[in-house]
Amino acid sequence: MTREQHIQQENIREITRRHFLQNLSTGVGMVALGSLMGSCGSLFDKNSTTTNSLNPLGLKNPHFAPRAKRVIYLHMAGAPSQLETFDYKPLLHKLDGQDCPQSFLEGQRFAFIKGTPKMLGPQATFKQYGQSGATVSNHLPYLSEVADDLCFIKSMHTTEFNHAPAQLFMHTGSPRLGRPGIGSWVTYGLGTENENLPGFIVLASGGKTPDGGKSLWGSGFLPTVYQGIQCRSEGDPVLFVSDPHAQDRTLKGELIDAINDVNQVHYDKVKDPEIQSRIAQYEMAYKMQVSVPETMNINDEPAYIHEMYGTEPGKSSFANNCLLARRLVEKGVRYVQLFHWGWDHHGESKANDCEDGIKLRCKETDKPIAALLKDLKQRGLLEDTLVVWGGEFGRTPMKESRPGAPPDGKGRDHNPNAFTVWMAGGGVKPGISYGETDEFGYFGIKNKVHVHDLQATILHQLGFDHEKLTFPYQGRDFRLTDVHGHVVHDILA
Repeated sequence: MTREQHIQQENIREITRRHFLQNLSTGVGMVALGSLMGSCGSLFDKNSTTTNSLNPLGLKNPHFAPRAKRVIYLHMAGAPSQLETFDYKPLLHKLDGQDCPQSFLEGQRFAFIKGTPKMLGPQATFKQYGQSGATVSNHLPYLSEVADDLCFIKSMHTTEFNHAPAQLFMHTGSPRLGRPGIGSWVTYGLGTENENLPGFIVLASGGKTPDGGKSLWGSGFLPTVYQGIQCRSEGDPVLFVSDPHAQDRTLKGELIDAINDVNQVHYDKVKDPEIQSRIAQYEMAYKMQVSVPETMNINDEPAYIHEMYGTEPGKSSFANNCLLARRLVEKGVRYVQLFHWGWDHHGESKANDCEDGIKLRCKETDKPIAALLKDLKQRGLLEDTLVVWGGEFGRTPMKESRPGAPPDGKGRDHNPNAFTVWMAGGGVKPGISYGETDEFGYFGIKNKVHVHDLQATILHQLGFDHEKLTFPYQGRDFRLTDVHGHVVHDILA
């Protein structure tokens, strides 16, 4: 073979799929493994303890001094009704069962309402709690005990009225696929405090994943090392994290070294930064086999903690995930995202209405959320941990009355015009209520807060100017808040 022919063959090898897969060491199997472990990498230089240019998850400096070091985001997938949780509207009691005013319907888009629906009074009772006098539903007795730690935003609004686009909008800043989740932006901007754990971890409960799917914690156009890692509270915390039976860990380390030596040769040849990412992913996966099972094991928690949270080790539950969230932030995980499915109360049945259905969801989440806040506070973590609770939109003050629902069904349709989010810790003012809705809880009328405003405020508490946390893609700089968003300074301590 002549020198020219050899060069031509090498060029072909660089661009053909077959040789590309071969250069991943063991072909398609390693592609699959890389996908499973793909977002765990820290790109940490083995020979150094400092951040280098190939270490995107190393510690980085924010734009200014942060009030929060980490975030726990509690998303109630399906959209809880503000009218049965925190936004009490006594006038609705008087209007219960009456025809909805036509002014409520004109110019509005609904997911399911047709014709003229009936008004639906609150399916809960309310009292004021704490020195702040926060109004909380009787469905949330444990949360009412920590009402003075909460900062309520009652005038949230969004542009989306269906679940998947609204969830994507809430977490990625766009209702369309392809944008990075807020947790990815945070780890991109701050790096991670623990090189043995991912900086962004996701925990889901309720029997189903959110409508927006795994794109809610995807890295989008950011490097894949910033993608969220979904863990479980039942079985292996990460699929295939355990070694096969009788496999020696030393052998596993030698295998990883051999794979990475091959990848390093390939990187030296083509200088593709994704190859360095792949090297780090294998290294992180190796570290996670020890660090993740240890961190995710709640069996060693004292009995009073299990009682406080209502946890059951070995099972999949929201309570277990709340306790895991505390353990993860203690270990330096930057962003912990919890999803709990089942809050879409259209009223097709008693289990899915705004009376029995929402009562059940509250029972599953009320105690563990209150326990999480108390636990963080007693450990000195709440002051620099920002906890956020909410759904993707609100619910209407009128009944949905979809076809096939029982005549006495008590369901509410989607309402993008008004919903409640609360925040705690992380430098927000405790014990306040910001914003106001009309006397029906239908529209925001004072200090309205848009989804992009909430995102800008979260980033601000982490030390970022949301207009400057950008990433170049397709010819322009993108950011979480697109070209919108204002920090809600009035709620900040």
